[in-house]
Amino acid sequence: MQLTDSHGRNINYLRLSVTDRCNMRCFYCMPKEGVVKKGHPAILSYEELQLIAESAVEIGIEKIRITGGEPLVRDGIVAFLDRLARIPGLRHLALTTNGSLLADMADDLYKAGVQRLNVSLDSLDAKTFSDITRGGDLNMVLAGLDAAERSGFPPPKINCVIMRGVNDAEILDFADRTLTHGNSIRFIEYMPAIREDGWQRYSISGEEILERIAARYSLEQVDKGMFAGPSRDFRIPGARGSIGIITAVSGHFCSECNRIRVTSTGQAKGCLFSDEKTDLVPFLRPPDPAGLAQVLKYIVSSKPERHGISGDGYIHTNFTMSQVGG
Repeated sequence: MQLTDSHGRNINYLRLSVTDRCNMRCFYCMPKEGVVKKGHPAILSYEELQLIAESAVEIGIEKIRITGGEPLVRDGIVAFLDRLARIPGLRHLALTTNGSLLADMADDLYKAGVQRLNVSLDSLDAKTFSDITRGGDLNMVLAGLDAAERSGFPPPKINCVIMRGVNDAEILDFADRTLTHGNSIRFIEYMPAIREDGWQRYSISGEEILERIAARYSLEQVDKGMFAGPSRDFRIPGARGSIGIITAVSGHFCSECNRIRVTSTGQAKGCLFSDEKTDLVPFLRPPDPAGLAQVLKYIVSSKPERHGISGDGYIHTNFTMSQVGG
């Protein structure tokens, strides 16, 4: 079954957040003190999350990505992923993580049926990494990347938010990594989730990133797979890995957007940067599978044509990325 929105886009991808908590404090994602913790009843149970996933697949979703916060900090996550992987009709199960717990959990995640890992990693320098994450340990993340490959995963994709004056001096270091490692390094333009005057000072366009890399290396375009995200992908000839550019600000990819998302509290959104959201809790407590399927179809049908971010500003209400699911 093909799921199509009102703008003719095929929607086959659900980002499902299981927690708003995280063991890092990346400054572009959440406040230094963290987010206000939701009470236990506010966070969806695994049974409720499972029902959302099953209903989504029933109406045409083929790929589910588990997000947070940091999904690996939630107790019982491996058993939940094992149940998700068994949903008939689900073709791709992925997980986004900061990588800090991967060294101990990679084997279990692979055995549970997770097919792909994305790891958020904004610096290859220990001090810069610690500054961005407010205390994170780079070596733990690098150990997690190695453990993931030993466990059988394809080389994890690495998500790197590039910020001028913070980590942009490392663009070529990340590009160099693809020569010897099989990772896909996806450079992501800085996006202003939390309102901040002068946020553009951090912003570097995808084109500038490519220009910096192209000054050292030639690049060839890479065809994307059917479950690939919104990046434009390239490879340095002969490199093991690849380079991707995600231009959410300078070059909207909204015309190709194939996703909806649900937060850990059951708020469904057709666009990360839209203020429109729909509460799924009334269809979960008590469970109403038929009603849930219909409301998910509504989320798809009402998906906006594009978001409102540009280099000049943005119009959405502030939020912390960890509470929506990055």
